[in-house]
Amino acid sequence: MKWLLVFYQLDCRLFQGVNRHFDIRGLNLFFSAITHFGGALFTVGATILAMGLTTGELRLTAIASALSLTISHLPVHLIKKWYPRKRPYMSLGSTKIPRNPLKDHSFPSGHTTAIFSIVIPFILLMPVFLYSLLPMAFGVGLSRVYLGLHYPTDVLAGGLLGTVCGVFCFHLMAV
Repeated sequence: MKWLLVFYQLDCRLFQGVNRHFDIRGLNLFFSAITHFGGALFTVGATILAMGLTTGELRLTAIASALSLTISHLPVHLIKKWYPRKRPYMSLGSTKIPRNPLKDHSFPSGHTTAIFSIVIPFILLMPVFLYSLLPMAFGVGLSRVYLGLHYPTDVLAGGLLGTVCGVFCFHLMAV
């Protein structure tokens, strides 16, 4: 049981190491913008647009991406109910946050799950996308910690869940 406390303390230290830079204007602008790439408007809109504007393997990949997004959010909602972890700003007093922060549970990060679930099928189809899509996905995850909304383990779990769903759906569509 002691290792859980040590692990939580490490998670908090990593969180605070990232969140302490919140007052840097350029970083605020960047992370406040990129975080929306993991939101419902962008992820749902991008997958619908990709399905409508593409053909062949690219369209099948877009469908796999949309399916992955859908499937990945079922466990996100269940885990948030079963494991109601408070957001860092609710537990750690010195957390810096934007106006109107989210109030639902923290674990796992839904934004991170969403972005990984939609980019992984495209990376598997065309590995060259790795150089643009993976940094974007990592940026979304890092933004969630920077903005004081998630612990690093929330983001790690979301990235893992989104990746697993993306790989599964890519292979399910047999692109």
